[in-house]
Amino acid sequence: MTRRSELRYVYAVCRPLGDAPLQADLTGVAGAPPGLVEHHGLVAVVGDVPERDFAEAPLRSHLEDLDWLTGTARAHQRVIAALSTVTSPLPLRLATVFRDDSGVRTMLEQEGDRFRAALDRLAGRVEWGVKVYVEEEAAAAEPAPAAEPAAASGRDYLRRRRAERAARDDTWQRAERFAQELHDELSGQAAATRIHPPQNPELARTSGRNVLNAAYLVGRSASEEFVETVDATKDREPGLRVELTGPWAGYSFSGPEGAEGGEEQP
Repeated sequence: MTRRSELRYVYAVCRPLGDAPLQADLTGVAGAPPGLVEHHGLVAVVGDVPERDFAEAPLRSHLEDLDWLTGTARAHQRVIAALSTVTSPLPLRLATVFRDDSGVRTMLEQEGDRFRAALDRLAGRVEWGVKVYVEEEAAAAEPAPAAEPAAASGRDYLRRRRAERAARDDTWQRAERFAQELHDELSGQAAATRIHPPQNPELARTSGRNVLNAAYLVGRSASEEFVETVDATKDREPGLRVELTGPWAGYSFSGPEGAEGGEEQP
């Protein structure tokens, strides 16, 4: 039974696990092993967390602490990843917390129809992320300063700068065309897609400019073909970088807007 000094942290909702339990040594947020709360054919995957960190006021403060937030997110994802090996879970928002199991069951009762619809949509499917970047060198489209002869006149200088701008414009047009063609091809292999806003390179801590940031909900049995399609594009266009991540639980498709076959534009 949850002690008064502890709250119930909810990672995900899923169908009953049957004979496929989570590994015994799995730990989640605050180092606690996950447990299960069942209600009317739905299962909430939960864990005990200290009230001193997850009550409303301290949690609000912690969410502004990047180190704390990163550690909590990793622990959260560790449980979701383990759960994804035995079922197709519906992940819940980070730091979804209730006072006790009664509060968790109330959530399952009130949101039951939405949860069941989402679980039906995610059943047997995983999420893959695909990003396309314009490499910094291609985006700059300028020769190294040492290799650039001095302009003979102001007119030569302006002509050179116009040529550089034209090269950059051509690079962006080529990148956008490539990203759209890749997205169209991958969408044909996915049950649903989501296009997210481009990533900020400073926040993402990666190089290049992001021109496609998309998620694809793909059947497990179709995932090998999907990965091969992405891999075949990685060297197709010089100066463009394609990154594939996954498979993940269906984070991008957990809300009602992620209806099967739907697509959201940024």
